[in-house]
Amino acid sequence: MVDSVKTSSPASALVQSEFQTIQLPVSVAVVEATAFKQQCQTLFAEHSDLSELVLDFAETRFIDSSGIGALVICHRLSAANGSKLRLINVPPQVMMVLSLTELDKVFDITLSTLEKNSAEDQVLPETHPSVNSKAKRALDIAGALVGIFLTALIYVPVAIIIQLDDGGPVFFAQTRCSWLGRRFRIWKFRSMVTNAEARKNEVANQVEGPLFKNENDPRITKIGAFLRKTSLDEFPQFWNVLKGDMSLVGTRPPTPDEIDQYEVGAWQRLNVKPGMTGEWQVNGRSSITKFEDVIKLDLRYQENWSFFYDIKLIIKTVLVLFSKDSGAH
Repeated sequence: MVDSVKTSSPASALVQSEFQTIQLPVSVAVVEATAFKQQCQTLFAEHSDLSELVLDFAETRFIDSSGIGALVICHRLSAANGSKLRLINVPPQVMMVLSLTELDKVFDITLSTLEKNSAEDQVLPETHPSVNSKAKRALDIAGALVGIFLTALIYVPVAIIIQLDDGGPVFFAQTRCSWLGRRFRIWKFRSMVTNAEARKNEVANQVEGPLFKNENDPRITKIGAFLRKTSLDEFPQFWNVLKGDMSLVGTRPPTPDEIDQYEVGAWQRLNVKPGMTGEWQVNGRSSITKFEDVIKLDLRYQENWSFFYDIKLIIKTVLVLFSKDSGAH
């Protein structure tokens, strides 16, 4: 039976509607996180004068990306209602996740009295078996080293044709979200005009939901269309894989703007590291126009994952890239 999210009011001089406490359960995964988000929404709807909301983590020992997503949504609700949000009795396991995602800089946090430096507390939360898989990490390192070597080989010709095309920078860097929503800089060979981000509002979005895609995006340069078609633009991401921000195989790395629009269930896709390829790459890629279909593919990957499943998807990716229609835009 799933633990419920408990709400209480402290014995104080404050009026009940001004001060509320939510007791978080032992595990805050998708079901509990959804209940927690709904509890936050109900509190703010029923108490318009709520001055402070306290989240008590005294019983919590596990939190995954869905829990992080619910916290982010609750923080957004608090800010919109002008209420203070505090996290109390935060145990080391939860604090580690907050630190990894840099949310410790966002929330007002009071730590628990548990021993902070015990060996058990230093273990990363296993939101999915692939996260701590040594075999998967070894594959990533080996693949990244080969990929970086190939990137070095193609760098000079790619750099020359990008320069001849419009004279702009060779590389493009963008902030994306990795495991649990942790932010990192993703690298690509530039395939769009230099002011592409500023011109985003000029382009119609052909995808339902938080994703942004346009099959005939006018911001893509002539050489950029070729780089995207052949996926050569993504070769610099082998550096991200070597660093550990990404994996060779995983889910598509979202932007911060995208996850700002996520509901709790969509955060499940961040229970694994993002990948250079994955189910989305070999099952339509840019031809997928519904965000719910992306979520289904991401969750299918998490359900079916194994070391050899990664190998299978890598082989499929190579075959797709050499097909007439790779689905890339």
